[in-house]
Amino acid sequence: MTSPTTGADPVIRVSDLQKHYGETRAVDGVTFEVAAGSVFGLLGPNGAGKTTTVEVLEGLRTPNSGEVRVLGVDVIRHPDALKPRIGVSLQNAALYPKLTVVEVLDLFRSFYPTGRPTDELVALMDLSEKRTTRTQDLSGGQRQRLSVALALVNDPELVFLDEPTTGMDPAARRSLWDVVLGLKSEGRSVLLTTHYMEEAEVLCDRIAIMDHGRILEEGTVDELISRRFHERAVRFDAIDGLSDEQLAAMPGVASLKHEDGEVLLYTGDVPATIGAVLDASEALGMEPANLGVRKPTLEDVFLDLTGRALRD
Repeated sequence: MTSPTTGADPVIRVSDLQKHYGETRAVDGVTFEVAAGSVFGLLGPNGAGKTTTVEVLEGLRTPNSGEVRVLGVDVIRHPDALKPRIGVSLQNAALYPKLTVVEVLDLFRSFYPTGRPTDELVALMDLSEKRTTRTQDLSGGQRQRLSVALALVNDPELVFLDEPTTGMDPAARRSLWDVVLGLKSEGRSVLLTTHYMEEAEVLCDRIAIMDHGRILEEGTVDELISRRFHERAVRFDAIDGLSDEQLAAMPGVASLKHEDGEVLLYTGDVPATIGAVLDASEALGMEPANLGVRKPTLEDVFLDLTGRALRD
């Protein structure tokens, strides 16, 4: 196996990255670093600029301005020097449809002087029963697992995973989590984009939340939550006739959000808030459905920052 990058220098250093398409600022002054041997999550709704940012880091797209160094390489000036050292799993990978799983892995493995054995990757990604299946006959989840296996053929120091578990069933998703955590345990580094909050919370050492081409917040999950919330959330299905003004005026309520037909009241006095919700509902001749209490989550942070759920 290739020796992973070690030392104090970050494996990714991005400073004031800009990428424009006409009047559209797809990436608008992004700055962040990724520590060696860590899993870094880049989260954002569709159109936030995540994919463009990652493609610049991979040497696939040239920015308008900014500094980008990956594994110590100036990606803008020397992208070819980087490519043998990284692995890339794209969100929608185009695979040779007539080749089998093993044939595609052998082909990609032949592009590099050294790498991981095909049989090892087939077993790692749980594709043993599909090793002789043509890629056109794989399910969406199986194609995603093959795409990740292809990202590992050259035994990379740094792996980019763009929505790697899209289309996977829960068991396959958790198996891939084990693969990512295994890479980290070997001292390798991963940059991950995902639409699954639980995935980000489980895998990522640090997370950057991005929207409209900018990074809005960056830190650990606990840091992101503690910066924005000191309350718990009382949640229930929205009730006709109960206005936001009434809800915001209830005892203890610091802020409120709406998500998928639910009301979220962030409160420092849970009993008083619940009592007020029950009283107001009773006055309307109704009961609050699915009433519950929980601590704020990464989803709450994302909703507070962007005004929309990650899947929007």
